Amino acid sequence: MSDYAKGIVIALGPEDGESFWQPLPSTGYVINKINPYNSPYDAFSTGLQVLEPGGHIRRHAHERSHELLFCYCGSGQADIDGKLYDVLPETMILIGRGVQHKVTNTGTGQMRLLWFIAPAGLEDWFRAIGRPRRPGESLPAPFDRPADVAMIQAQQRFIPPDKD
Repeated sequence: MSDYAKGIVIALGPEDGESFWQPLPSTGYVINKINPYNSPYDAFSTGLQVLEPGGHIRRHAHERSHELLFCYCGSGQADIDGKLYDVLPETMILIGRGVQHKVTNTGTGQMRLLWFIAPAGLEDWFRAIGRPRRPGESLPAPFDRPADVAMIQAQQRFIPPDKD
């Protein structure tokens, strides 16, 4: 008998998880992978975000959360507090709470990112602004964010952008 408690294992395939098409300007989708809704871990959540060419994650900051981004496919640029970083496969960026950031797919193909955020909550944002996605569906026509996006941002403790 060991003196430590074992945790659980969660193994998810490429399309496993709750998935949502994202509104403009992201023009892609998100798959919420591990979060407090499907695991015993309340302190973090993680998932995948796919940005189509020209799409971007709007400038924002998180009031209470620290975010880790890892690019595993595609290329782009991250604007973090006004400093530009090239984002290529195997680029990892840690973004502390309160730090304004924007990520743009500048490549010709999809940009694929793994996101990890602590504490958890980003999964709720994607659910609130997105539209349900099923594996294999074609990219929908671009659509706008919900009319109440400012309220959703406030509920999710986003810090408004300092510029667009």
